[in-house]
Amino acid sequence: MVVSLSGSSKVFGIIGHPVRHSLSPAMQNAAMQAGGLDGVYVPFDVQPEDLGEAVAGLRALGVKGVNVTIPHKIGIIPYLDGLDESAAAAGAVNTVNNEDGRLIGYNTDGDGLVRSLAEECAFIPEQSTVVIIGAGGAARGAVAAICRAGARRIIVANRSRERATALVAAMGARYPDVALMAAEYGEQMTTSLHDAGLVVNTTSLGMNNEVIAGLDLEALPPTGVVYDMVYAPPITPLLQEARRLGLRHANGLGMLAAQGELAFRIWTGNLPPPGLMKHILAGICAF
Repeated sequence: MVVSLSGSSKVFGIIGHPVRHSLSPAMQNAAMQAGGLDGVYVPFDVQPEDLGEAVAGLRALGVKGVNVTIPHKIGIIPYLDGLDESAAAAGAVNTVNNEDGRLIGYNTDGDGLVRSLAEECAFIPEQSTVVIIGAGGAARGAVAAICRAGARRIIVANRSRERATALVAAMGARYPDVALMAAEYGEQMTTSLHDAGLVVNTTSLGMNNEVIAGLDLEALPPTGVVYDMVYAPPITPLLQEARRLGLRHANGLGMLAAQGELAFRIWTGNLPPPGLMKHILAGICAF
């Protein structure tokens, strides 16, 4: 809870639609209090047709920074003054920083994933083969960050091969040293697991206990890691299977915390206390 505000308090927030159930205000306000910052983080529910006016309002009111969530991660780009390499590579923005009146877009999702993998699974992508399930905005951020982290080969598997191919083409042009290929769900996806070190589900499959069709984790080496960006429920069918096979695995709660920590650093110059955001999130998601 924010104790007090003053005329010099800095305003941060999250814009999206809907944002009523966002977990970001709880963890960001906790971080501000822990750091003794005079600021507040609030949700802004913005309809797609109002996005341009909303960004103009952020600029006019001097809002220091915002997170950006569905459905605005791509739509917000034309209204910004510039993009950091992380956002330019991903083609999506999840964080905006007001830098002396210039609104600059960042993407901390992918780097949050890489950080979560290191902290929770002791996995570093360097020189590894990675299978990414999905080809949407979350997949773009993941592929870009894993390329920057030094992966050797990335297979993007998607129900629609066309979307996977488009993602591979875009990332291949930016990261020519990484071998990228597209695959459809099914035998080709499972075959790609044989020498993979990591499988990442970037889709919403699992939120309602759905199974990812055509994915056989038994093909993954015993040293492999399975990461599901879904965090509610905390153990999806994908992670249940990984647990049964004795594979290292984690859900997306750590990534959510890590991307929030990185956004906090962009805005304030400092990281929040270690583990604070994840502790806040874990407490909320336990109910």
